[in-house]
Amino acid sequence: MNLKKILSILLILTLVLSSCSKPEEGKKNEETKKEETKKQEATEKQEEPKKDETAQKELSVWTYFGGNEQKVFAELLERYGEENNVKVTSEFIPFGDYKKQISVAIAGDNLPDIIMIDNPDHAAFASMGVFQDISEQMNAWDGKDKYFEGPMQSTMYDGKCYGIPATSNCLALIYNKDMLEAKGITPPQTWEELRTAAKELTTDDVYGFGIATPKDETATFQFLPWMISSGGGYDNVNSEGTKKAAKFLYDMMQEGSISKEAINLGQGDLQKQFTSEKLAMFEGGPWMISSIQEENPELNFGVVKMPKDEKYASVLGGENFAIIAGTKNFDTAWDFLSWFGEFDTMKEFIGQTGYFPPRSDVAKDPLWTSDPIKSVFAEQMQYAMPRGPHPKWPEISSAIFMALQEGLSGSRDVGEALDDAQKKIDEIMK
Repeated sequence: MNLKKILSILLILTLVLSSCSKPEEGKKNEETKKEETKKQEATEKQEEPKKDETAQKELSVWTYFGGNEQKVFAELLERYGEENNVKVTSEFIPFGDYKKQISVAIAGDNLPDIIMIDNPDHAAFASMGVFQDISEQMNAWDGKDKYFEGPMQSTMYDGKCYGIPATSNCLALIYNKDMLEAKGITPPQTWEELRTAAKELTTDDVYGFGIATPKDETATFQFLPWMISSGGGYDNVNSEGTKKAAKFLYDMMQEGSISKEAINLGQGDLQKQFTSEKLAMFEGGPWMISSIQEENPELNFGVVKMPKDEKYASVLGGENFAIIAGTKNFDTAWDFLSWFGEFDTMKEFIGQTGYFPPRSDVAKDPLWTSDPIKSVFAEQMQYAMPRGPHPKWPEISSAIFMALQEGLSGSRDVGEALDDAQKKIDEIMK
């Protein structure tokens, strides 16, 4: 027998003997170990700190509020934290940097619990899984059915709710009362009445009507009321109704009632022209009212609903709040959203900031119904529809405002430009 085999046999014997010797001792050792383990588990359980139900909760919020609204919102956050034992941290990010900051935070997985979002962007982030589905909470909340249809729709994606409306606005017709009265003109209610009035009000120094159609989202925002009123929509921009709307505005430009510079003007430019009495009428929103009054206290102006073609229409602007998916502070985040969305809280915030309430019952409060200007925007909100909602809204909007640029500038036929825009939108929505 060679040495290798001998060593192998000895190893096997050693293993066998080891496994068979002193069974009682092995059993005792096993029992001792089990007992020691039990004692250790009991000790650890005793030492484990009890959950403190009164421990302070945490909540983090991002917004792009600025100026007075930032101050008012910060005060509300502080009060909520004190009343509910919540440590609230908030960050105010300039609007121009906001979406970039969100993208960086998504990549770094360090988003807050709640973010404010421009309502046309809501569906895009919901489709990426950034926002938490709160359909169950909303359906159980008695505040859900108090919102206007448009603002509520802007929080929806694929049949589910991903947030609550925070602020709202829409567009209506703002007009110079003295200019219209001097010509014996009543505020127009239809497109043809607007066209006729704008012609009569136009002089060497004054344009009859103002609309902003620059190469950005502003143009889509200002054009949508016309598109919707004529039966069109963002998913059928080559419809006869949409073409009719664009051609109507183009014709008013050619007649001199609308400045051809409209394709380069922003909404702020329209407001300044109106305040300096270079515009008789223009398409504007409630956020402009305080500035008009401050810049020209003597200006006698009024507001009526947007003139209609087939039906009254407007476009929804404003912001929503959304809870970040997967946040460990979900219960606190939802509690804050429902608190902010309650009648009293919303009335307090909206009343101090100049925004328009997305809740219809708040809009019925005397603060708005007794004001001749705010009451018109309250009525107009019934017809305000959201942009989209669609996860690819920025691309869809780009196709629309580029077509308007081409059509209204006269570089292309309006109808042909919208036909091409529809082809782009069809590809985007595939």
